[in-house]
Amino acid sequence: MSAETALTVQDQVLASLRSGNESLASGGSGKLDRRVGIITGVGPESGIGAAAARLFAREGARHLYLIDRNDTHIQPLLHHLNLLYPSTKTTFHLADAASPLAIWSIINAVLEEEGRLDFFFANAGMLQVVDPKFGKDKDASARSYGRAIGEIGEDEVCEIFRINALAPYIAIKYASAAMSRLCPEKGKTIPGGSIVLTASVGGLKANAGPIPYSAAKASVISMAQTSAFALTGTNIRVNAICPGFIDTDMTKDLTESARANNMDDGTMLNPTLRRGLGMESAKELMVLERGLVLY
Repeated sequence: MSAETALTVQDQVLASLRSGNESLASGGSGKLDRRVGIITGVGPESGIGAAAARLFAREGARHLYLIDRNDTHIQPLLHHLNLLYPSTKTTFHLADAASPLAIWSIINAVLEEEGRLDFFFANAGMLQVVDPKFGKDKDASARSYGRAIGEIGEDEVCEIFRINALAPYIAIKYASAAMSRLCPEKGKTIPGGSIVLTASVGGLKANAGPIPYSAAKASVISMAQTSAFALTGTNIRVNAICPGFIDTDMTKDLTESARANNMDDGTMLNPTLRRGLGMESAKELMVLERGLVLY
């Protein structure tokens, strides 16, 4: 199969999957019935965070607290959730997921309003800081992405780790404390909950992302493993998902630039010859969040 044919089939499959994801208005199974949770990084519609919000609402979550540091794309998502899933209450907070004060304040608000926190999906992340010297066009991301290690500044490395590694740590620290609390009047008589972190294939192997991003995601994987052990006996589970190349706004400019320059956009390394969708990653979360995985 030629590269041109593969990309054509790839696009057809993606279009079909996107069409199928639009049918989520149908009733769910109620697997998250009465549960209350937080999702960070719920920006653009194509992202994993927004997909998780739609899926969790469909599955009967009682209250979703959505967090993002950019509110540009949030109104369409809130409208969608309120229209299709009126039984799920949604609250949006414009906040930085890597701010301890912001996250602790939001968790306190959750406990005051709902008396419980059942799940926390720490999804906020960033791929890179585009160097201004590469301009502001769509190719800027690709040019910045391909920099040698000597061209990546220490300030950028710190910011990548702040967003991709510190934010998950903050989530584990404060969410685990909240999940230990009981609230019989709200139906929570046993402590516990589920914390899921978004890591990446880039944290597992070489050449799957920029050095700072990959290193930060590797730390997220370790954080999930070590904190799960540290929380032994609390009935609080900590897991991480490791998505590959997902078709989101974070990777959009890279994909378009690669195609415009007749270059592989990274999908040829995947046996399916296509990018994943945010909803496909969100569906993995259901296994972890609804308690089917108890370790």
